[in-house]
Amino acid sequence: MSRWYIIHAYSGFEGKVRDSIMAEATRMGLDQLVEQIEVPTETTTEARRGKKIAVERKFMPGYVLAKLNMNDDVYHLVKNTPKVTGFLGSMGKPQPISEAEAARMLNSKEEAAAAPKQKMKVDYEIGDSVKVLDGPFASFSGIVEELDFDRSRVKVSVSIFGRATPVELEFEQVERPK
Repeated sequence: MSRWYIIHAYSGFEGKVRDSIMAEATRMGLDQLVEQIEVPTETTTEARRGKKIAVERKFMPGYVLAKLNMNDDVYHLVKNTPKVTGFLGSMGKPQPISEAEAARMLNSKEEAAAAPKQKMKVDYEIGDSVKVLDGPFASFSGIVEELDFDRSRVKVSVSIFGRATPVELEFEQVERPK
């Protein structure tokens, strides 16, 4: 009977661990015991250089979900895979998680994609100096006063004729000067 397990791997090597386990299982003829291996990720939107970019991020860095029919051969296959430090569980023994918990972790990928509001990440904060890239105030510099993540807007105080004027812009219309 296959159950879901969480494998602890070196952070940044989750994809390589997944591929190595699948390749080694096929080579050893254990591929019917290794049903599925997933790296839990989510898609977020970032503003970089004035453009919105969709970025896929791991929301459980250092962990890989695997649906395994656990026996000694499968345990040693996973445990001896390079960049794997072990299974999540007490005293290194593989502790299966419930089907509902695994589905929640894996479905968050689809939920994030279906959600109308995606997380927006910007590389500036309140009080930072920014340059306006677009619109009637292009090439003006100003100071960030407010960030509105719900509406993806930023309020910047720009100096016009020696007087500070608040201007509301989209996240991608401003950037930090280099």
